[in-house]
Amino acid sequence: MASNDNLNESSAAQILVDARWLAGHRGDPNVILVDTRAPADYWAGHLAGARHFDPFPFHHVDTDEAHLRDFRGQLDWIFSALGVTPDSTIVFYENDSGMRATRAAWALEYMGHPAVRILDGGLKCANAELVTTVTPHAPVNFKGNVRADLIAGRGYIVEHIGNGGVQIFDVRSDEEYFGERVRAKHAGAVPGAIHRDWTQSVGADGRFKPAAQLREVFAGLGFDPESEIIPYCQGGYRSANAYVALRLAGYKRVRNYLGSWGEWGNRDELPMEHPRRKPDTGA
Repeated sequence: MASNDNLNESSAAQILVDARWLAGHRGDPNVILVDTRAPADYWAGHLAGARHFDPFPFHHVDTDEAHLRDFRGQLDWIFSALGVTPDSTIVFYENDSGMRATRAAWALEYMGHPAVRILDGGLKCANAELVTTVTPHAPVNFKGNVRADLIAGRGYIVEHIGNGGVQIFDVRSDEEYFGERVRAKHAGAVPGAIHRDWTQSVGADGRFKPAAQLREVFAGLGFDPESEIIPYCQGGYRSANAYVALRLAGYKRVRNYLGSWGEWGNRDELPMEHPRRKPDTGA
């Protein structure tokens, strides 16, 4: 059996596909396209044959084991409805390489599916006609083989704060990180978190930036390739994008914090720090 490190490394190299790959696999019955945009966008026009799953309504701001068990049951139901079989390759897409497709891709990888892809650049780069017709498909009985090494809950983070082998990555906006925009009971950040806005991993063309460029940026921030990296945001969506970006950059041990600040910032007992912007000296 392959190690988790080897699985991470191989799947990271393959997780992004482009318009040429898409065109070459359109007749493959084992390739399933999943549109992760809002329902109105899907019905206005989508890639031919695409099924629909909008991950945004599925928030989870309690990551104790009972709630994570519910989350896994929910994912079993969702991927059953989408018709995900062990032999299928699932390609998630949205308008660009944003937080919706990456959240869905992370969730399916977490449930142990071996062939998860993201259309890099989304519809901006798909070079394909959109349709409004829907191709019927049959549901299946999907049962995940959970990869616990891809998720973090609040308990796991509390246990590992200050551990040199675990680094926390805050990928929220500057305003959220510095407490200028408060979206929970408390402003602040997880103690010791390194901060960088998640959008900086995606280029103006809507694609992920090249792996070498991402690797250089993350190394400059102080991330150790041998460490475990745990990105978080407000609800585990933007951090799923960071999860993909980190893996593209060669980081093999990455966990998405599902509850993110929507959980952490609403609990009085959890440790927090309050970063402040450095004053602008005008230099």
